[in-house]
Parts: sequence; structure tokens; C-alpha cells
Amino acid sequence: MEYARLGSTGMQVSRICLGCMGFGDATGWVHKWVLNEENSRPVIKKALELGINFFDTANIYSIGVSEEILGRALKDFAKRDEVVIATKVHGKMREGPNGGGLSRKAILSEIDASLRRLETDYVDLYQIHRWDYETPIEETMEALNDVVRAGKARYIGASAMFAWQFQRALYVAEKHGWTRFVSMQNHLNLIYREEEREMLPLCREEKIGAIPYSPLASGRLARDWSPDSTLRAETDQIAKFKYDATVETDRQVVERVAEIAGKQGVSRVHIALAWLLQKEPVTAPIIGATKIAHLEEAVGALAVKLTQEEVRYLEDPYVPHRIVGHQ
Repeated sequence: MEYARLGSTGMQVSRICLGCMGFGDATGWVHKWVLNEENSRPVIKKALELGINFFDTANIYSIGVSEEILGRALKDFAKRDEVVIATKVHGKMREGPNGGGLSRKAILSEIDASLRRLETDYVDLYQIHRWDYETPIEETMEALNDVVRAGKARYIGASAMFAWQFQRALYVAEKHGWTRFVSMQNHLNLIYREEEREMLPLCREEKIGAIPYSPLASGRLARDWSPDSTLRAETDQIAKFKYDATVETDRQVVERVAEIAGKQGVSRVHIALAWLLQKEPVTAPIIGATKIAHLEEAVGALAVKLTQEEVRYLEDPYVPHRIVGHQ
């Protein structure tokens, strides 16, 4: 395993992060393909054995069950100081007023709820899951600063927003002397590169670590460009919204991934992740593994290096896409 410092912080994280949205309870949850606790624990344990110390979840994943599963597994399999736990806040956790969002009331309530589910006194990275258009960013940033000052989070991060919004949040924090964001969890892969226009340059300038989600485009970069009969492909409406199977240039990118993988004698996953790992300021792609083989393959990408010619060949077919992921 390789490790890197997250943004400008001194905290070291594995260059592969295990995303935990796939662990939880499918009952009443949008994703029907998630693993229950019995099947999740071996994946988490294997991640630790492979040297992964970085785990990302969210309060909204299976309405808290993902946090519960991760917390119990890490308590059984790891030492708390040796792992980096990241979770997120924003999603609607209950019906009625104040059930979600980034108000002071919501943040201070949800951090305590997340800590109870994770069975820990603090999280290493507390992230806002989306932008809250109904709460002043000053209120959100002050509340996050108080969470850090209370010792309930070591660092704060953000996810999935426009660059102007992220810059606004950084400015507000700096203006008031509050805790700054150190990471950006954004939507980035070979068939969705809109983040390269403004967000990645901003992160480089501000020394923010990027931890992209959906690095394999929900598996589309790992298989032939054709319909798939997996449960996830059939039921994941969010992925269907994000990726359009009729985009010809996307098909060309997928075919080039396969071509270079064949020439290098490695898997397509290796090539797709190697492309992300060489892109600044990416620190650690978030892998949504639901099988041990997924983890092993992802870690293997660390040994794969792409030439500049291969990078250009992979990128050449790309055309602008509509913005998705900020919703």
C-alpha cells in the first residue's frame, strides 16, 4: 500500500479509500444491492489486511446502518488511532423540519448521531455531502468549526458542488479564522471529467486533497460497452442518471481503456484507477467494493504507471458533459 498526506494536512491516508455506501440495509433504501452486515465485515477486514486505512461513509447511507456496520467492524478488526474514518452530513435522515441539511441545528445533532453509530469519540474527516441552498454558508462553517473545536472531528471536507461554492466556503472560513476544508470528494473518472475545468485547479491552488467518488463510473469503465444484468445495473437509478449509454465518445473511452489494459497485460480497473492516481491533486479514489476481489484489484492499480502518450490517448475522445453529481 502507498500512503499520502491529505491535502495540506499532516494526516496520512492510503491511496485507495474504501467507500462504504455498499454496506447497509436494502430495506427502504434507494440502493437494493447493498451488503448486509454479515457480508460486509469480510470486505472491511480484507481492506485492513491490504493496508487500507481510509474509510468513507455517510449518515444517509442506509439511513445510518452503514455507519453502524463500519463502526462495529473497525472496533473488532483495527485500532482506532490507526484508521481514518470519514463520514458526511446533509442528507434527509427523517421526515419533518430539521431532518437534514447543513443548519447549525442539523450539524450539531447529526455529528453526535454519527459518533454513536460509529462507536467512536471522533471522526477524522467530517464532510458536507452537498451544498445547502437554504442555509447561509456562514452558519454552516461556524458550526463545523465548533465540531472541530469540540474534538468531535479532526478535519472537515466537502463534496459535490460548484467551484464558486467551494471557494465561497473557503473564503468565509479564512475571513473568520474558522477551520478550512482540507478535502473535496468530487465526481471524477475517465468518462466524467467536468471537474477538471474549475474544481481541480482550485484544489491545486488551495492545496486541497481530492478524493473522487465513482472512479470506475459505476463499473462502466471495467466492462465492455454493453447492457449489464447485475442487480446494481438494473436498480441503480442514480447511476443511470449520471451516465448515458448513448454517448458515443464514452464508448470510445471505454474501448481505449480495454486496449491499453490489453497492451499492459493488466485489468481495465487498473488502467482507469491509474489514470486517476496520476492526476493532481487526487489523493485517493474512493472504491465502492462489495467483493474482496474488487479490493484486491483496486490495490493492484498502484503498481500500474501510464505514459503521457497513454494518458493523452485515453483522454482524447472526451467531449463536454452535462453537470451531474451536485444534486
